[in-house]
Amino acid sequence: MFKTMIAGAAAAMVMTSAFAADVTGAGATFPYPIYAKWAESYKAATGVGMNYQSVGSGAGIKQIKAKTVDFGASDMPLKSADLEEAGLMQFPAIMGGVVAVVNVEGVTPGQLKLTGPVLADIYLGKITKWNAAEIAALNPGVNLPAADITVVHRADSSGTSFLFTDYLSKVNPDFQQKIGAGTSVKWAVGVGGKGNEGVAANVQRIKGSIGYVEWAYAKKNKLSHTQLKNKDGQYLQPDDEAFKAAAASAEWTKTPGFAVILTDTAGKNSWPITGVSYILMHKTQEDATKGKEVVKFFDYAYKNGAAAAAELDYVPMPASVVKLVQGAWKAQLKDASGNAIY
Repeated sequence: MFKTMIAGAAAAMVMTSAFAADVTGAGATFPYPIYAKWAESYKAATGVGMNYQSVGSGAGIKQIKAKTVDFGASDMPLKSADLEEAGLMQFPAIMGGVVAVVNVEGVTPGQLKLTGPVLADIYLGKITKWNAAEIAALNPGVNLPAADITVVHRADSSGTSFLFTDYLSKVNPDFQQKIGAGTSVKWAVGVGGKGNEGVAANVQRIKGSIGYVEWAYAKKNKLSHTQLKNKDGQYLQPDDEAFKAAAASAEWTKTPGFAVILTDTAGKNSWPITGVSYILMHKTQEDATKGKEVVKFFDYAYKNGAAAAAELDYVPMPASVVKLVQGAWKAQLKDASGNAIY
């Protein structure tokens, strides 16, 4: 009986410890499906929970700067000067793709072909009908309706918007001049949705609409995606192989803060709107226990999360990059006394 009591007390201590060490994060909606999957697996393996708020990259940056969460997440990398000013470090967690999705009568998933310049002109309000000559020329034999196009965009500050607008700015000078790249831009036309979830819901609801979401959201919500012509002139369907091809061009060792941008990369198999999702942490961890748990979580995800990432068509970080990140953890993350936490 005494042994049973000791065992029960030990179990209670483990549960209390795990509960106390639960970590919180907030930010990008782009990686939410995989973070949720990793969190479920990590809790089953360790008893430690990870509560992630899918609120958009801009909100995630604000929350980590305000120290209301243990880590922030953004699909737009912060510049070295911004990281230094806020006392933050940044590392890549996962890669994936942004896709255009449509709700057009008679058009099946993956059937419609678009180019970057045409997509930009749609978001500039220059192309307003689905049977416009610019779209019809790319899609011979496709029965395009004479319906109005309703543009759907993000209403919140968004890393997905940054990737989308960065790409459109690279391929369409008019878009670059009038709207430009950013997490929050002044859109020319359209209706807003909060998060990838909000954009997906609006596209499902509005006939004749077009939006942009992370690929996992398009698949999960059975949205009709489009093909997209890449820099090498190839029309591609989105999938993890196309995202991997784009990611292969990343020069991690030459980019301060791992701030790689993978839009409009060269390569015949490269998806043109591929992105990296980043994690932000304070270099000085006032609560070292929480800081250690955040690092343990992402270390676990790097080592054990590849299969789950592949299921959702994300691209795990290569082993060489993981090694670089682990080195950055050792060098930059300290407790209040200046001791390394990893």
